[in-house]
Amino acid sequence: MNKISLRQSVPEHLQVPPQMAFFLVHTMIIGIGALGFERYIVKDAGYDSWISVLIGGIWVQFLVWVIYQLLKNGQGDIVSIHQSLFGGIIGRFLSLLVSLYFLVLCITVLRTFTELIQLWIFPQLNIWVFSSIFILLAYYFVTGGLRTVTGICFFSVVLGIPLMLLKFYPLQYSHVQNVYPIVDASIMELLKAAKTMSLSYIGFELLLIYYPFIKRPKESIRWAQFGVMFAVFIYFGTALTSFIYYSEGQLKQVIWSTITLWKIVEFPFISRFEYVGIAIYVFVIIPNICLSLWSSSRTLKRTFNIKQTYVLWGYMVLIVITCGLIKDRTAIDMLNTNLGNFGFYFTSVYLPLLLIIQTIVKKVRGDH
Repeated sequence: MNKISLRQSVPEHLQVPPQMAFFLVHTMIIGIGALGFERYIVKDAGYDSWISVLIGGIWVQFLVWVIYQLLKNGQGDIVSIHQSLFGGIIGRFLSLLVSLYFLVLCITVLRTFTELIQLWIFPQLNIWVFSSIFILLAYYFVTGGLRTVTGICFFSVVLGIPLMLLKFYPLQYSHVQNVYPIVDASIMELLKAAKTMSLSYIGFELLLIYYPFIKRPKESIRWAQFGVMFAVFIYFGTALTSFIYYSEGQLKQVIWSTITLWKIVEFPFISRFEYVGIAIYVFVIIPNICLSLWSSSRTLKRTFNIKQTYVLWGYMVLIVITCGLIKDRTAIDMLNTNLGNFGFYFTSVYLPLLLIIQTIVKKVRGDH
């Protein structure tokens, strides 16, 4: 399927303005990882890992450019690119892997958030019931199409900004000397911490499937880049706040550092703000689940020409079953780590390599 036919197959009334790329990209980057990423990067590079946050952000900006080059030259989405470069069988297999990757991303976000609810609010929460209700809510939005999901992403960013600003509340009790001396870590330690940030940054690659739904997609690249920049700014500010509040030893032990910081926030009419923060954060998590579920089902639909509704129901059952079978913190940590590693190699190795292969093939074929 060529680019023109794929673009024409998406009616204009189902497309979103190019400015919405800001919210689609930003929403996926700011997810469950933003609540506790500091613990992991500080193990790699200590307090100097704030530099790794910036390094990782610059690398993501480059990867967004790579994705746009792939899609601009690849005539459609990732499914079209795979079939064009590798043929039917191999192309479908690679697209199936991409669909499963997006599905695991959805599972990871939902199960990790469920653990958060169990730990802080409802220790006896039934995982099966909660995940079923949550995924049915996501199904309601996903069946409305990408425009509906984009609207949820927009409100997620708007509602999340005040919540993110409250992360800086503990600065009044902080100790700036904690971050000294600056640049005490080695280059390899900083790069390792930047790689660890991959779990928090992944999600922008969903562009690979919803790109044809963006009106005038060439204009949207700057909005996508702005979305990345804003997300990196939030991670950078969050990391610095945690580093100058916690000691390094404390930070290595605190799993949900942001929520622990919310406990410091005081209002005359709210005694436990972390409960309010978690409740509001539901509106940050829902778009993560909706967009990853839509992307995974859309990818499988495009790959095997299956009705997306059937794919959605099958994936929803898999999500609920998988979430119910993951019982403890060790398994959740393993899921997050494996997803982060796969996401890193998929975005940082496979996509640039795919762009190189695409460029070579186009030259060999004489395409312009």
